[in-house]
Amino acid sequence: MSAACLSPLVLVLCGLVSAQEQLLPGSCNFELGTCGYTSDLDYGSWSMNEEGHLITVDSASLQDQEQAVLVSPVLDQQEWSCVRLVYQISGQGSLQLHLRPDGDNFDYWIWTANKASDSWLIASVDLPNTTVPYQILLEGRPEHGSGNSVAIFEIHIVPGYCIECNFEEHHLCGYSNSWNPNVNWYVGGSVAREPESNLVNYTHNNQRGHHMYVDSVYAKHFQEVAKLTSPMTTVPMAGCLSFYYHRDQERGNVFSVFTRDQLGHYEEIWRPEVYATTGWTLVGVDIKAPHPLEVVFEVAFNSARGGYVAIDDISFSPEFCHTDTEPTFDPSIANCDFENGLCLYYQERAESTVWNRVSVKPNAYRTGDHTTGTGAFLLANTPFTSKPGYMGRLHGPFLPGNYKYCVRFYYLLHGFRKVDNALVLYIYDENNVAQEKVWSLADTSRAVWTEVEITYMKPMLSKLVFASICRNFWDCGLVAIDDITVRLGDCQITAGSLPGQCNFESGMCGYIQDKKEDKADWLRVQGHTPTSYTGPRGDHTTGVGYFIYIEGSLMRPGHKARLLTSDLRGSSSPQCLIFYYHMYGSGTGILSVLLHPGSRERNTMLWRRRGEQSISWMRAMVDYKCDVRHQIIFEAIRGPSLRSDIAIDDISFKRGPCEDPGLGFSEVLETFPRGWIHAVTH
Repeated sequence: MSAACLSPLVLVLCGLVSAQEQLLPGSCNFELGTCGYTSDLDYGSWSMNEEGHLITVDSASLQDQEQAVLVSPVLDQQEWSCVRLVYQISGQGSLQLHLRPDGDNFDYWIWTANKASDSWLIASVDLPNTTVPYQILLEGRPEHGSGNSVAIFEIHIVPGYCIECNFEEHHLCGYSNSWNPNVNWYVGGSVAREPESNLVNYTHNNQRGHHMYVDSVYAKHFQEVAKLTSPMTTVPMAGCLSFYYHRDQERGNVFSVFTRDQLGHYEEIWRPEVYATTGWTLVGVDIKAPHPLEVVFEVAFNSARGGYVAIDDISFSPEFCHTDTEPTFDPSIANCDFENGLCLYYQERAESTVWNRVSVKPNAYRTGDHTTGTGAFLLANTPFTSKPGYMGRLHGPFLPGNYKYCVRFYYLLHGFRKVDNALVLYIYDENNVAQEKVWSLADTSRAVWTEVEITYMKPMLSKLVFASICRNFWDCGLVAIDDITVRLGDCQITAGSLPGQCNFESGMCGYIQDKKEDKADWLRVQGHTPTSYTGPRGDHTTGVGYFIYIEGSLMRPGHKARLLTSDLRGSSSPQCLIFYYHMYGSGTGILSVLLHPGSRERNTMLWRRRGEQSISWMRAMVDYKCDVRHQIIFEAIRGPSLRSDIAIDDISFKRGPCEDPGLGFSEVLETFPRGWIHAVTH
């Protein structure tokens, strides 16, 4: 690979590197121009340095704008690739990388940096394989004030994964050394490595090149550690990590390879069986990580005579190294929203009347399910139990051991005097023996669906068991569960929100209050609303989080509050808008969803509800299609009385038609009749 000499600030030995790096379209060193990159005209402008070599945006040039967006030419690269980005943030500011798929309403955030530095930094960002052409967007946001700027020196797009490296390039593929005064990883130069015919898939070109090595010459203390760390991947990784190593260490010294997740948790995935090798040795290690990760090569020496370790040619394949490695397990077999039955959950025969699948029609008195507001959920201690006390256990399907699982479910409690054992979650083994009680209800709730998240890991086959125990009928009420989901990984590692998606937990997500055509604002709150007999008791996302609503007591009848999305680019394909709404109160007005084209054309009605709908959060799914720049408007109109609160939560967009479009806006929609509860057959 040929190394481009970046700057005196980047430590390079360009003359020593002779291999050629394959650069894909979209690469640019800004020597002769911008390579087809242009500034998005809706924002500020990036400008070329007069001497070339870099492109920059500073706070002075932005004037009233918040950011400048640099847009690549359209790229049609269907295989996995890696963006190597050389950049610098001076003062206060940030740099973000987004993907803009062709024909999509939204840009998708991939990576961000916000730390200032006095030298060039290198970022490595994975671009997964796709069949859809796309553009890369680089958004520079220098904060207002003198001396704040964001600069890009070089964009290299290379085939393969960002954790792959043969250490021939000056940037070392974004690998970093954890500095230790005595032992560190260094670049080893121009050591010929002969190919070995018995190593599978080894096609080294037999040229003199570079590798990474660490030795113990300056080790002064017991367990002096050197760490070489890959860039953090931007996506989960599953496949074969392979590399060559050469080792000559005294016994008691350690060489290990770890993965590290975003929470800083380490997992050892390999260590060699021998302390010395006669030459370069190929290793293949299977990785099954449901989250982004770093690969860490760690060497520990006990003395200055500990020896040395060298590594080279790190590569990755989505195919596992070993044929006996089981494919990554899909834990969604344990998911259930109870809309179409009990899924793979079951009760013990003697307890089969405790948990019942029920549904509630939309009404102003009894809460419906969490999924849609009109669907099914599981309820314990219904009239069907008719016992002075009971114990009901709901068993889930078996899940393999040695995986970390994130379990999420929602519960609702009503009428319990004592909550001890009202709802408990156990982990059982394959012999139906309880291994651990991972969660139990701590206090009474406010009759609102409340989210629970639990992370657990067991070495054996295990299953979830939900238990509800009532020892005295008079102390017991109703307990319900819904929307059980299980995924791999730690619950603390979140996937991040998609563009247009908002649960209002961290703010308004870029949604805009209309100051021109309305008389009030949507309010972001937590908990219940102040006026009695109207508004939700809690949010839809977690039961204890945030939502937005209109407060009827602050408005007059007929007053509007309008909330707008940011500009959406438009798409030739159908779009689906999903959100949850709450319309409870005898004086409830009107909630509408409008499409506002970018031109002066009139708004188009997409969806509408009028009057009191339910005491529950209800799901709305709205199909629409618009191939020009536009906005979506949520418009609430206050009704005739104070009991007119209207709330929305959990907005999201997705491609394609909605799975369950529901009723169209043109149909006459009256308040649903008073609710009733009925059992649904198993």
